[in-house]
Amino acid sequence: MKAVVMAGGEGTRLRPLTSNQPKPMVPVFNKPIMLYIIELLKKHRLTDIVVTLQFMPQIIRNYFGDGGDIGVDLSYAVEQHPLGTAGSVKNAQDHLDKTFLVISGDALTDIDLTKLIQFHKSKRAMATIALKRVENPLEFGVVIANEDGQIERFLEKPTWGEIFSDTINTGIYVLEPEIFSYIPDGENVDFSKDVFPKALADGKPIYGFVADGYWCDVGNYEQYVQAHQEIMQGKADIQPPGIKMREDIWVGEGAYIDPSADIDGPVVIGPHVRLEKDVEIHELSVIGSNVVLKEGAHIHRSIIWENTYVGPQAHLHG
Repeated sequence: MKAVVMAGGEGTRLRPLTSNQPKPMVPVFNKPIMLYIIELLKKHRLTDIVVTLQFMPQIIRNYFGDGGDIGVDLSYAVEQHPLGTAGSVKNAQDHLDKTFLVISGDALTDIDLTKLIQFHKSKRAMATIALKRVENPLEFGVVIANEDGQIERFLEKPTWGEIFSDTINTGIYVLEPEIFSYIPDGENVDFSKDVFPKALADGKPIYGFVADGYWCDVGNYEQYVQAHQEIMQGKADIQPPGIKMREDIWVGEGAYIDPSADIDGPVVIGPHVRLEKDVEIHELSVIGSNVVLKEGAHIHRSIIWENTYVGPQAHLHG
């Protein structure tokens, strides 16, 4: 089965982190978010992947190439102007003549894609949406399904008075090519707002699979920090890179840590980091690759991107 990674997002709510790179390239533990998605697809034997691009497409193409270095086969479909979630997948239609999976390239998840695909096939659905239960569904599209999983209603970003379900749309879909008949060429079209409601009105079989596991949209600063913290706390089946020096401290290759440094995990220290005398790093901090922390620097609940210099006695508190 082929997979489509939607990677055209600008990530405006994450600016300036996304001012010079597309949102799927924003690093989490020194790796682009999209790399975690590709690793998840590969884990579930989905290695023939089409990537939809729009904002700064060359940055993603230059980083991932044809995917050979990470054991997958990547091809690309580039939009000349934003086409929305459904429009971007329609733009890749030439690659998709059988059942396929769609997933966002700028969210973090460990959802079991194999179970999702099996559910889709068992229901003989035209579309299956991976759903997740959340405490606050206000920012997301809410979905209600019957006991068999067949979807009955959609509501995009409801108010508290409109909330009728705690299951939200994760933006992960298994689709049949028949779905393309609901997506006009060259137009900005959204799956949740436009395509699924029309197909539902026509009586097409659209199902929701309530998934276990971790999912985080990483849509704003708070969610960006939250994703790092939750992964370090073991809430997701996603491993921070590096060698595990203690139960909750990961250290990258070539890092230098002065013996006087005080590290209180969970902490992730990237490759070729230099921690000088009396540096203190406290819980839920991430130090990017090639960072230098000078003597007496204190870091607490902070995420420091790569190639950063932190001066003597500097204190960073997140």
